[in-house]
Amino acid sequence: MNDLGEFDWNHIRAFLATAETGSFSAAARQLGQTQPTLSRQIAALEGDLGVMLFERVGRTLEMTQAGIELLDHTRTMGEAANRIALTASGQANSIEGRVRITASDVMSAYVLPDLLREIRAQAPRLKIDVIASNDIRDLMRREADIAIRHVRPDQPELIAKLIQDAPGHFYAATEYLNRVGRPKSIRALSQYEFISFGDTDRMIAYLKPLGIPLTDGNFRLSSQNGIVSWEYARQGFGIAPMSQAVGDATPGMERVLPEMEPLTFPIWLTTHRELHTSRRIRLVFDLLADFLSK
Repeated sequence: MNDLGEFDWNHIRAFLATAETGSFSAAARQLGQTQPTLSRQIAALEGDLGVMLFERVGRTLEMTQAGIELLDHTRTMGEAANRIALTASGQANSIEGRVRITASDVMSAYVLPDLLREIRAQAPRLKIDVIASNDIRDLMRREADIAIRHVRPDQPELIAKLIQDAPGHFYAATEYLNRVGRPKSIRALSQYEFISFGDTDRMIAYLKPLGIPLTDGNFRLSSQNGIVSWEYARQGFGIAPMSQAVGDATPGMERVLPEMEPLTFPIWLTTHRELHTSRRIRLVFDLLADFLSK
């Protein structure tokens, strides 16, 4: 591909909006343009690049491989442009109001604090409500403005952005492993106690295709509250899966089978299409996207 610096920024914006919304008509509404204008901008970008970025599959619009490869680069450009625009105009300091973020209890307690400090520094007049919940909240009902989840929502009125496939591992307290011994293989995990984060059957079903032979008998302790489950693991009750960002930062905890390939889970950032045009929602959304992708 050619250097993106040679292209019209409006064409890049049109591509980004189409990729995020999944249709030309929705992208045109988001940018305040007509659909023919936006389609011409996409066509011009494709002509400059010499590749197709989107193709029709039945009634849906799908990105080509070239479009997928371009998306990561243009997202970085778009987020940087938004932050530059806010900083240059002095709007960030003037943004005020309330933004409600919903995330799992573990992410809310252990991951988001550093991001909240960044929001305070850039937009000190904003008020942030963090809704710590493991349920999939319905943004359509305005229960939250932005959701951080591990599954993609299927409502067409929502904008969902895949931030990353985050790594995770099995962890246990060093005290626990010193007492019961460290497993030498994946199959040996079947001899250990595990702590469930609520839905044991779902956890077993996720691990089975990975060759991890656990049954209901391995799970003698569980809690719907992720922070509670993680504390039980820290207190030496057994092994628990956890994101690398949280697990590696927790004193007294160590990876079980550290040579094992990491577990991965998607992180989706979601907001309502109408809210995405709000300055305060857009600022927090972009800061979250940048923070969680690191």
